[in-house]
Amino acid sequence: MQALARLTVVVPVGPGDVLSPDLRMQLCALPRAAQVCVVCVDEAAAHRVRDSFDRSVPGPQWDCINAAAGRASQQNAGAELARNQWVWFLHADALLAPATLPALARLVENDAPALGYFDLRFLDDGPALMALNTLGTWVRSRCLGLPFGDQGLVLPRDTFMRLGGFDPSLDGGEDHDLVWRARHAGVTLRALRAPLYTSARKYAQRGWGATTMLHLRETWRQARRFSSAQVKQ
Repeated sequence: MQALARLTVVVPVGPGDVLSPDLRMQLCALPRAAQVCVVCVDEAAAHRVRDSFDRSVPGPQWDCINAAAGRASQQNAGAELARNQWVWFLHADALLAPATLPALARLVENDAPALGYFDLRFLDDGPALMALNTLGTWVRSRCLGLPFGDQGLVLPRDTFMRLGGFDPSLDGGEDHDLVWRARHAGVTLRALRAPLYTSARKYAQRGWGATTMLHLRETWRQARRFSSAQVKQ
């Protein structure tokens, strides 16, 4: 997986978020030349993250910075700091599967200007009906060409900059918007055919039906908005 020496991982940590200790340990498998940039919204959070780094453990270079609150602003700040050719945007509560990093290495080694994404899987901390959400995510990304940020979007840094990065003026859906702009610019979307896990806690806390319907409505609203914006250009 030496190809991953060309990778910078950007992890935004928003208000109330926690950088998963399990994810932190999993990222230690990256080569020394790789970079992990954790982007917090205040110095207190950044201080806690820095204290969690174990410099004695071999692995990538870790950086922790502050940026304006908002996932778009935080991810843009991380990409600006990136020293490597490829940028992987990863949520703070994500967890990797054994196949995740090898699939990522194959994409980077190929060096094509594509936007890669993983197959989303949910941890067992939510309702049993999450199997339907897993299927829905597969259809949305593989069939409709609309992967979202929790699927670990990864692309060359120069392609990301050429697209203009994430739009911090949006009140949500910055990942959805970036995918529409990438498609409009002719960037290939590439399914990496490996899992990436995320928590299903909010479905358990807020109710599976209500939370699923909320996401479906937001996805439809954003798709109409972002696709119309590309048609007008």
